[in-house]
Amino acid sequence: MPKSDVAIEETTSFKPRFDADGLIPAIVTDAESGEVLMFAFMNDEAMQRTLSTRIAHFWSRSRRKLWKKGEESGNVLNIAEIRTDCDQDVLWLRVRVAGDGVACHTGERSCFYRRVEGTGATAALIFADAKRTLTKE
Repeated sequence: MPKSDVAIEETTSFKPRFDADGLIPAIVTDAESGEVLMFAFMNDEAMQRTLSTRIAHFWSRSRRKLWKKGEESGNVLNIAEIRTDCDQDVLWLRVRVAGDGVACHTGERSCFYRRVEGTGATAALIFADAKRTLTKE
């Protein structure tokens, strides 16, 4: 293993590695249950605001702007802990959700409310809970 790789894996210095677009992936889970709530990207400004305010901020690739999660809904993501992986190119945010306790803009608790079943052309999305009904496209 090259010396530079070992150094980043053993250092106590936080040196996040952003991709070519200046983004770093952020996985968000519930601090208590471990449930995966959402996935988003951060740029340096979003990460710095998250670190300083302890409220999750992200970079919207579609809208090309910074956003504070829950700013409109009240379902703010309060940071309990932030971790990074061994080569510091992914962030893991353990959060407590304020407001109604939902993390998805659809009103679902988690953005991962559907599961994929089947294979190839027969693959379909199935809602993981009974609150929703299926619609065909």
